[in-house]
Amino acid sequence: MLRVAVPNKGSLAEEASQMLRDAGYRQRADSRDLSLNDEANAVTFFYLRPKDIATYVSEGQLHLGITGHDLTEESSASVNQLLQLGFGQSKFRYAAPLRNEWSVQDLAGKRIATSYPRLVRANLAQQRIAAKDVIRLDGAVEISIELGVADAIADVVSSGRTLAQHGLVTIGDPITESQAVIIDRNAKFDQAPDSADTQREKSRFVERLRGVVYARRYVMLDYDCPVGLLERAVELTPGIESPTVAPLSNEKFVAVRSMVERKRVNDIMDELAELGATGIVTSSLQSCRAIGSPNGH
Repeated sequence: MLRVAVPNKGSLAEEASQMLRDAGYRQRADSRDLSLNDEANAVTFFYLRPKDIATYVSEGQLHLGITGHDLTEESSASVNQLLQLGFGQSKFRYAAPLRNEWSVQDLAGKRIATSYPRLVRANLAQQRIAAKDVIRLDGAVEISIELGVADAIADVVSSGRTLAQHGLVTIGDPITESQAVIIDRNAKFDQAPDSADTQREKSRFVERLRGVVYARRYVMLDYDCPVGLLERAVELTPGIESPTVAPLSNEKFVAVRSMVERKRVNDIMDELAELGATGIVTSSLQSCRAIGSPNGH
């Protein structure tokens, strides 16, 4: 059985489980469950703290894990990132009280509170900034300034609403950007390599989730196109390899089917209608296969 770690709570947990369901895997119905056997797919899922997942995977107790890129960086665990999953996007940034005008260099001599001390220390060293102290907190770091524990913070920022509520403003460029990823271990000399069967199971799991990533990025577009305008229509909807073109009973038209990027679909539909295509409809995808990587990972 393939052993896979999934976040048990937090911003990544619900979306990770939904993506696994879309990929055809069973998921727990009770949030108190710590594991679940999906016998039909030969996978056991373990629901763990997101911060611990990289450590379990790197030590070989689990074959694969879903967690945040920032969490793998903070852990310093020996893992590979196999696939970006397209959810849980965030930026890790410095922030400080709005009442002052700040630059990153102003952090010199300041106390910085964070849940990611390793990332912060590495970034400060890279910029040759000597902070007075980097204070590790497990959460709710925004309140640390109000309580007099810190002068500034470094934290994960999604919308920025929480920072604004506490009168804080971001400083400088993001320390790092993050989203959910699939990880596996970097094999160590004292660890036995995966068997051929395990490698195949890992590859199948990754490809299933890659299919869901692609399905969320693309939609299927169908339309009827006048034969004389087909070449121009294909330029608008080239598809992944090429569109499917099929004859219709009306010989003046052909049916065209093509995958197009979700974010561009309405613009493309407008252009096709202006061109003379008719019966233009879209349909959502749940998953797909064998069309490469959408993000270069």
